[in-house]
Amino acid sequence: MVDKIKMNLPIVEMDGDEMTRIIWKMIKDTLLEPYIDLKTEYYDLGLQKRDETDDQITVDAANAIKKYGVGVKCATITPNADRVKEYNLKNMWKSPNGTIRAILDGTVFRTPIIVDSIKPYVKTWKKPITVARHAYGDIYKDVECRIEGPAKVELVATYENGEVSRQTIHEFKGPGVTLGMHNLDKSIESFARACFNYSLDIKQDLWFASKDTISKTYDHRFKDIFQEIYDSEYKEKFEAAGISYFYTLIDDAIARVVKSEGGMVWACKNYDGDVMSDLVATAFGSLAMMTSVLVSPEGYYEFEAAHGTVQRHYYKHLEGETTSTNSMATIFAWTGALRKRGELDNISELVEFANKLEASCIRTIEEGVMTKDLASISEVQDKKIVNTEEFLTEVKKRLDETL
Repeated sequence: MVDKIKMNLPIVEMDGDEMTRIIWKMIKDTLLEPYIDLKTEYYDLGLQKRDETDDQITVDAANAIKKYGVGVKCATITPNADRVKEYNLKNMWKSPNGTIRAILDGTVFRTPIIVDSIKPYVKTWKKPITVARHAYGDIYKDVECRIEGPAKVELVATYENGEVSRQTIHEFKGPGVTLGMHNLDKSIESFARACFNYSLDIKQDLWFASKDTISKTYDHRFKDIFQEIYDSEYKEKFEAAGISYFYTLIDDAIARVVKSEGGMVWACKNYDGDVMSDLVATAFGSLAMMTSVLVSPEGYYEFEAAHGTVQRHYYKHLEGETTSTNSMATIFAWTGALRKRGELDNISELVEFANKLEASCIRTIEEGVMTKDLASISEVQDKKIVNTEEFLTEVKKRLDETL
């Protein structure tokens, strides 16, 4: 065995919930710690620990990413009413991802992992589509209210000088619901610059879409900021790189994306990006084959899988059943974090290891060894369906051949 790769600064490690928590430990035991003298600052973001700390641990983890620059996160539960009862929680805690995104004020870039033998469901797609999701505000920071009976609901802004702006949202004649959302020019500007910079880095066109024809103030502000920043800061750079910036309405963007060959960065507002990233991931083959990285304006990075905690498999695991859970996106979260740590700290061995681990994962699937979810969509003739742990062992065999 070769000497373990040394690290200088740690990666902020955020553990998670259910089946992905099980896989998290398997990946570390099988694919990381035998090769790397792994340094992490550990935060347990499992639901019980978040409940125990009144979710302060999530805030602490986000601030640690600010300190060290790189984090890697396991999938976590965002509790609904059923989860509150199941885990006997004190509160219906907000999404950890939403909390971290708000603190880092970053943009989420999600890109499918491409395997030649798994063809997209959209036959025109030939290249990866990266969905850039604004990571602040909108419905994820909303204030909601149940209206129990007749009531007049107003939108009121009280300025520091005492001036008051008041608009009627709706005059309810009976029960209903209402919500208020917000966003910040500063955050939208950071989102726009992150998208323009990312497109320049990977030399791909940038598309941005909202619904400014309906949302004539809220969405229109996004459109205006993107255009102003592009014209003043990025137009010449994009032209020199041979790429373009394109704005359209969100419904038109969806139609265009489906008819395209891919190969663009598609910038979306927070909720649109949440939905469209899952759509793109599934259409490319599997949500378990989607990488996700949060990039802040200050240059902080947080890597994670785009999928959830795989609850159904976890319940099988608790009953002693063998599962065949796809670990690709979680592995790529680790490789992304390790690569970035290596780049920032000038540790070429760490970068090379991350590249080789990713190549070993893809090679494993190309050679016909895969989890159950991929078997039905892979075009490999002779498939070997393996369980969760066996897949990691197969990847390790191929990794050892390259080291």
